[in-house]
Amino acid sequence: MPTLKERLAEQMKAAMKSQDKETLSYARNLHAAVRKKEIDDRVDLDDAAVLKIISSLVKQRQDSIEQFKAGGREDLVAKEQAELGFLQAFMPAQMSEAEIRQLVDSAIAEVKPSGPKDLGQVMKVLLPKVQGRADGKLVNQLVREKLGQG
Repeated sequence: MPTLKERLAEQMKAAMKSQDKETLSYARNLHAAVRKKEIDDRVDLDDAAVLKIISSLVKQRQDSIEQFKAGGREDLVAKEQAELGFLQAFMPAQMSEAEIRQLVDSAIAEVKPSGPKDLGQVMKVLLPKVQGRADGKLVNQLVREKLGQG
Protein backbone atom coordinates (compact mmCIF):
# COMPACT_ATOMS: atom_id res chain seq x y z
CA MET A 1 0.00 0.00 0.00
CA PRO A 2 1.49 3.36 -0.98
CA THR A 3 2.35 5.93 1.66
CA LEU A 4 0.52 9.25 1.79
CA LYS A 5 3.52 11.00 0.23
CA GLU A 6 3.55 8.47 -2.63
CA ARG A 7 -0.20 8.95 -3.15
CA LEU A 8 0.35 12.71 -3.22
CA ALA A 9 3.12 12.37 -5.82
CA GLU A 10 0.85 10.19 -7.99
CA GLN A 11 -1.96 12.74 -7.64
CA MET A 12 0.40 15.51 -8.77
CA LYS A 13 1.55 13.49 -11.81
CA ALA A 14 -2.02 12.67 -12.79
CA ALA A 15 -3.06 16.32 -12.45
CA MET A 16 -0.12 17.43 -14.60
CA LYS A 17 -0.94 14.87 -17.32
CA SER A 18 -4.62 15.80 -17.37
CA GLN A 19 -3.76 19.51 -17.10
CA ASP A 20 -6.10 19.89 -14.11
CA LYS A 21 -4.69 23.16 -12.79
CA GLU A 22 -6.84 23.29 -9.63
CA THR A 23 -6.01 19.77 -8.44
CA LEU A 24 -2.36 20.37 -9.26
CA SER A 25 -2.46 23.56 -7.20
CA TYR A 26 -4.00 21.73 -4.21
CA ALA A 27 -1.47 18.90 -4.50
CA ARG A 28 1.42 21.35 -4.69
CA ASN A 29 0.16 23.23 -1.62
CA LEU A 30 0.00 20.01 0.38
CA HIS A 31 3.39 18.88 -0.93
CA ALA A 32 4.89 22.24 0.04
CA ALA A 33 3.46 21.97 3.58
CA VAL A 34 4.91 18.46 3.96
CA ARG A 35 8.31 19.47 2.55
CA LYS A 36 8.44 22.57 4.78
CA LYS A 37 7.86 20.42 7.87
CA GLU A 38 10.49 17.92 6.72
CA ILE A 39 13.05 20.66 6.12
CA ASP A 40 12.25 22.53 9.36
CA ASP A 41 12.53 19.39 11.48
CA ARG A 42 15.24 17.74 9.33
CA VAL A 43 13.36 14.45 9.24
CA ASP A 44 11.60 12.24 6.72
CA LEU A 45 7.93 12.29 7.73
CA ASP A 46 5.95 9.08 8.14
CA ASP A 47 2.24 8.71 7.39
CA ALA A 48 1.19 9.72 10.92
CA ALA A 49 3.09 13.02 10.67
CA VAL A 50 1.76 13.70 7.17
CA LEU A 51 -1.75 12.94 8.43
CA LYS A 52 -1.27 15.49 11.21
CA ILE A 53 -0.34 18.13 8.61
CA ILE A 54 -3.37 17.23 6.48
CA SER A 55 -5.62 17.43 9.57
CA SER A 56 -4.41 20.93 10.36
CA LEU A 57 -4.91 22.01 6.73
CA VAL A 58 -8.44 20.56 6.79
CA LYS A 59 -9.19 22.52 9.96
CA GLN A 60 -7.82 25.70 8.35
CA ARG A 61 -10.04 25.18 5.29
CA GLN A 62 -13.11 24.60 7.50
CA ASP A 63 -12.39 27.80 9.44
CA SER A 64 -11.89 29.73 6.21
CA ILE A 65 -15.18 28.45 4.84
CA GLU A 66 -17.00 29.67 7.97
CA GLN A 67 -15.31 33.08 7.72
CA PHE A 68 -16.06 33.46 3.99
CA LYS A 69 -19.70 32.45 4.50
CA ALA A 70 -20.02 35.06 7.25
CA GLY A 71 -18.50 37.62 4.90
CA GLY A 72 -20.77 36.64 2.00
CA ARG A 73 -17.91 35.55 -0.25
CA GLU A 74 -19.48 32.51 -1.96
CA ASP A 75 -16.79 32.50 -4.67
CA LEU A 76 -14.11 31.90 -2.04
CA VAL A 77 -16.31 29.41 -0.18
CA ALA A 78 -16.51 27.25 -3.31
CA LYS A 79 -12.73 27.38 -3.80
CA GLU A 80 -12.04 26.41 -0.19
CA GLN A 81 -14.61 23.59 -0.33
CA ALA A 82 -12.95 22.17 -3.43
CA GLU A 83 -9.56 22.17 -1.69
CA LEU A 84 -11.15 20.70 1.45
CA GLY A 85 -12.53 17.83 -0.65
CA PHE A 86 -9.07 17.20 -2.10
CA LEU A 87 -7.49 17.10 1.38
CA GLN A 88 -10.20 14.87 2.84
CA ALA A 89 -9.47 12.27 0.17
CA PHE A 90 -6.15 11.66 1.97
CA MET A 91 -7.80 11.34 5.39
CA PRO A 92 -8.86 7.99 6.83
CA ALA A 93 -12.58 7.26 7.07
CA GLN A 94 -14.25 9.34 9.76
CA MET A 95 -15.63 7.61 12.83
CA SER A 96 -19.34 7.64 13.60
CA GLU A 97 -20.58 9.39 16.73
CA ALA A 98 -21.45 5.98 18.24
CA GLU A 99 -17.86 4.78 17.75
CA ILE A 100 -16.52 7.95 19.35
CA ARG A 101 -18.90 7.54 22.30
CA GLN A 102 -17.57 3.99 22.85
CA LEU A 103 -14.00 5.27 22.88
CA VAL A 104 -14.99 8.08 25.26
CA ASP A 105 -16.54 5.52 27.62
CA SER A 106 -13.44 3.31 27.53
CA ALA A 107 -11.12 6.31 28.07
CA ILE A 108 -13.20 7.44 31.06
CA ALA A 109 -13.11 3.90 32.47
CA GLU A 110 -9.32 3.87 32.02
CA VAL A 111 -8.66 7.30 33.57
CA LYS A 112 -11.37 7.15 36.27
CA PRO A 113 -11.81 10.95 36.42
CA SER A 114 -13.06 12.47 39.66
CA GLY A 115 -14.94 15.24 37.86
CA PRO A 116 -14.92 17.81 35.06
CA LYS A 117 -11.46 19.04 36.09
CA ASP A 118 -9.97 15.78 34.73
CA LEU A 119 -11.07 16.57 31.16
CA GLY A 120 -7.44 17.00 30.05
CA GLN A 121 -6.43 13.56 31.30
CA VAL A 122 -9.31 11.89 29.45
CA MET A 123 -8.52 13.83 26.26
CA LYS A 124 -4.85 12.85 26.54
CA VAL A 125 -5.82 9.17 26.48
CA LEU A 126 -8.51 9.61 23.84
CA LEU A 127 -6.94 11.83 21.17
CA PRO A 128 -4.26 9.38 19.95
CA LYS A 129 -7.03 6.82 19.34
CA VAL A 130 -9.12 9.17 17.19
CA GLN A 131 -6.33 11.17 15.51
CA GLY A 132 -7.42 12.13 12.02
CA ARG A 133 -10.57 10.02 12.22
CA ALA A 134 -12.79 12.32 14.29
CA ASP A 135 -13.36 16.03 14.79
CA GLY A 136 -11.61 17.21 17.96
CA LYS A 137 -14.49 19.57 18.80
CA LEU A 138 -16.99 16.70 18.75
CA VAL A 139 -14.71 14.50 20.86
CA ASN A 140 -14.26 17.30 23.40
CA GLN A 141 -18.01 17.93 23.50
CA LEU A 142 -18.79 14.25 24.11
CA VAL A 143 -16.20 14.01 26.90
CA ARG A 144 -17.63 17.14 28.55
CA GLU A 145 -21.14 15.65 28.40
CA LYS A 146 -19.93 12.45 30.08
CA LEU A 147 -18.05 14.38 32.76
CA GLY A 148 -21.09 16.52 33.48
CA GLN A 149 -20.01 19.92 32.25
CA GLY A 150 -21.72 20.01 28.86
